[in-house]
Amino acid sequence: MAVSLMIVGVGGQGSLLASTLLGNILTAEGYDVKVSEVHGMSQRGGSVVTYVKYDKDKVYSPIVTEGEADYIISFEKLEAARYVSFLKKDGKIIVNTQQIDPMPVIIGAAEYPNGILDELKNKDVFIDEIDALTLAEKAGSSRAVNIVLMGRLAKYLGINYNEWINTIETTVKPKFVELNKKAFELGYKYEK
Repeated sequence: MAVSLMIVGVGGQGSLLASTLLGNILTAEGYDVKVSEVHGMSQRGGSVVTYVKYDKDKVYSPIVTEGEADYIISFEKLEAARYVSFLKKDGKIIVNTQQIDPMPVIIGAAEYPNGILDELKNKDVFIDEIDALTLAEKAGSSRAVNIVLMGRLAKYLGINYNEWINTIETTVKPKFVELNKKAFELGYKYEK
């Protein structure tokens, strides 16, 4: 049976690189993989969603429907709340605890909701919280949040750590390889 994932975030957070890395490692592991990005208003800081499905058998569509996602990787707290309805009953959300204010909050027309993750936990949703921004900065750049989150996801997928590192080396631009390897390692080895 196909495994369904969603990568959700805000434009400019690197979801495209994350989905490319994920697609490459899954393909290298012999899976049939389908990836589809939905950009929306990504260039204006809007919501960005990437669907990924993989299986040893043929996958015909990457689209993930409500109640189907095994994993949601959320680059920001509000995006986790926005897409939680797509999660399977026993699915998992890996969420960066970072807050990125959407445009209505920035212009003062709305307030960022408090207690988003507590509310999700009260609904009996499995949340794996990680301060990916701090770990990315520790790796050398705040722009590596996406790879920290891929490191965290790797803990659940059962694919060999060294295979991930090899895929980073062949996927990422050479001048960013070391940064991304460090970011991945910090996400992978993160302990609460």
